[in-house]
Amino acid sequence: MKVLIACEESQAVCKEFRKLGHKAFSCDIYECSGGHPEWHIQGDVLEQLDNDWDLIIAHPPCTYLTNAGMCNMTRKNSTDEYRKNRIKKRDDAKDFVLKIYNSKCKRIAIENGVGFLSTGWRKPNQIIHPFQFGHSVNKKTCLWLKRLPELKPTKIVEKDEITTWDGNGKKISRWYKETLKQAKGDLELLSKIRSKTFPGIAKAMAEQWGSLNTGGKN
Repeated sequence: MKVLIACEESQAVCKEFRKLGHKAFSCDIYECSGGHPEWHIQGDVLEQLDNDWDLIIAHPPCTYLTNAGMCNMTRKNSTDEYRKNRIKKRDDAKDFVLKIYNSKCKRIAIENGVGFLSTGWRKPNQIIHPFQFGHSVNKKTCLWLKRLPELKPTKIVEKDEITTWDGNGKKISRWYKETLKQAKGDLELLSKIRSKTFPGIAKAMAEQWGSLNTGGKN
């Protein structure tokens, strides 16, 4: 199977498909950090959509699409110009998603957090959590699927514990707290850490979607 993993520099999903013998490639505007540049296409993923892919799995940037990003619209001291600019970037992000989803590839999965795509486009086919795939983390991930079955949980474990942020008593998940500490204030690094697909989910995608027959009409 020829597989394109769009907007993925970590190569987490790409490597799982490669383990199963698929011709998988990650694609991102950034250099890959997964250690296999020979499997990475650095550039605009939209330029790759006309190729004959059997499957596309896309992780579009969520900066302007998630509920967290939408909250910036009403932040204190935000101006009309600021909000107008955020709305344009949000709509551009949605258009980017639709270009991928409406490409000629028959089987496509779009992955993103809870947010604008659910209201500005359509409801997701499925919402999954890492704790359904062997990771003790409660983090909603939406999947919009085109001619793909829903992912089946592979290993349900306990959800991560709720803890408090140092000093202020604010309740947050253990995973959320750990990622903040790993990033050490670097917002770009924080985004990369949080956007990386959990290994259990990446493996499930490769094993379940990689086993589909590409020769038929379905």
